[in-house]
Amino acid sequence: MSGTTTFTKTPDWLDWYAGPSTPAFRVPAGAVDAHCHVFGPGAQFPFAPERKYTPCDASKDQLFALRDHLGFARNVIVQATCHGADNRAMVDACLASQGRARGVATVRRSVTDAELEQLHAAGVRGVRFNFVRRLVDFTPRDELMEIAGRIAGLGWHVVIYFEAQDLPELWDFFTALPTTVVVDHMGRPDVALPIDGPQFSLFLKFMHEHDNVWSKVSCPERLSRAGPSALGGERNAYRDVVPFARRVVETFPDRVLWGTDWPHPNLKDHMPDDGLLVDFIPHIAVTSELQRGLLVDNPMRLYWPEESARG
Repeated sequence: MSGTTTFTKTPDWLDWYAGPSTPAFRVPAGAVDAHCHVFGPGAQFPFAPERKYTPCDASKDQLFALRDHLGFARNVIVQATCHGADNRAMVDACLASQGRARGVATVRRSVTDAELEQLHAAGVRGVRFNFVRRLVDFTPRDELMEIAGRIAGLGWHVVIYFEAQDLPELWDFFTALPTTVVVDHMGRPDVALPIDGPQFSLFLKFMHEHDNVWSKVSCPERLSRAGPSALGGERNAYRDVVPFARRVVETFPDRVLWGTDWPHPNLKDHMPDDGLLVDFIPHIAVTSELQRGLLVDNPMRLYWPEESARG
């Protein structure tokens, strides 16, 4: 790793919000931010040559400071596409967390069993398969299925990132995966469409018919058409996403996760206040029981099962 490597951000890249508010909602003790990233810093952990964007730096220390500010106890750090299959920045953050972070990696078919064991020892508990065309070039499905079979033996899961209109095409592949499957951001539904319409109904059917499928109810800032000051002020932001996320939480309370998505890559119109995102939670998980499942019990069961069993 070179200490002199420099990178130029993608034009119009929005830096993360440096002054997050203090949330009005106090998350339960032991809460987990189950979807976040680290970017570089590029001088220490260079970005991948094949990347489709160059972000701002977003270090582990800045992530952990946000964790503490928002009142969370732990993080799940998902490998960012700008780092490709070079997991060093994510692994470094997991190791520095002293057991308070787990990781989701990106790996290729060429990864060795020894390398997978090293990732496991560092805290990795899943791999991510990305099907969003504007972010990555697709990996062949036979390669992904081979990877899924190998990581199943470690007790890991597969995180899938796709857009709602692509679910019919991907259904057979997803339902053949031999692991727990975690969907990023509810499969990115179009919240301008009816909640009971065919698009979101297909996603709910996907979860109904396959009890190994979980969903993150995160990223209202990506899904909202109304924006951060919808319907009556800042603390009620992104309200057009609420019915969709609440439906998933209440229908599948033991298979949902939530995360900030800090530092919010590839947003084009605004950079969210992470304190405001935390205040979104009680609108989609309206009871203390649902909040504890979403923020504590479910992520602990998936990422820290040894502690969850003791608890």
